[in-house]
Amino acid sequence: MLKIALKSLAAALSFALVSAYAQQPVIKIGATPTAVPFNFLNVKTNALEGVMIDVARAVSKELGVTPEISGIPFATLIPSLQTRKIDMISSAFAKTPARAVAVDFSETVLTYKEALLVPINDTKAYRNYDDLKGKVVGVQMGTSYVEPLKAVQGFKELKMYDTMADLVRDIGLGRVDAGFGDGPVVAYQVRTSASKQVRLVDTYQSLLATDIALAVRKGDTEMLARVNAAVAKIKQNGELADILKKWGVPQ
Repeated sequence: MLKIALKSLAAALSFALVSAYAQQPVIKIGATPTAVPFNFLNVKTNALEGVMIDVARAVSKELGVTPEISGIPFATLIPSLQTRKIDMISSAFAKTPARAVAVDFSETVLTYKEALLVPINDTKAYRNYDDLKGKVVGVQMGTSYVEPLKAVQGFKELKMYDTMADLVRDIGLGRVDAGFGDGPVVAYQVRTSASKQVRLVDTYQSLLATDIALAVRKGDTEMLARVNAAVAKIKQNGELADILKKWGVPQ
């Protein structure tokens, strides 16, 4: 009888916890599905995964809300926030002055720099832009590297790509001589690529620091304060460090 009573109590507690979670307010979060290892669609599970997906869940837990995370194209992240289709952006979303006009950013979650990729058979020790004079260079559209690279003198051509995967493919096929991308994204792609047709240039001296943060609707000061407190909490308790370690992102 005691065992039956204990089982019944455990079942009741489990149901109560599930019910309480289900009754929490829902926060709608947007993330692009194409930025490994920050936010991407796992085709085997058809679910979004990555650093910023885990961050979104950790922050939601601190906020006491249930996260509802949707894959949204990069170009429509801000419009989706402004039209209330989502309540927060948790993506590989750089904190820039231009974007800060349209959204309110949280405190920085993490910072990284750009990386350089070349074909595997190109063994030159590239250090800076000058070493790429006369080369066809690629970059992903929408990243914070586009405008600085447009200002560089000496490239034969600067080609734009929809995704980093497309750029990596063309580097491997020799269609472009080199490509720039987010350091952790590039490193992850090289580390997990089966083709091994590209090389991460470890002699390149990165110049462009990128701050990644969460974003909420412009003027929502109450929400921003709560999100900042949650970000501070997961930094302090080590949860953010664990997330970065899980996905192999340098701290």
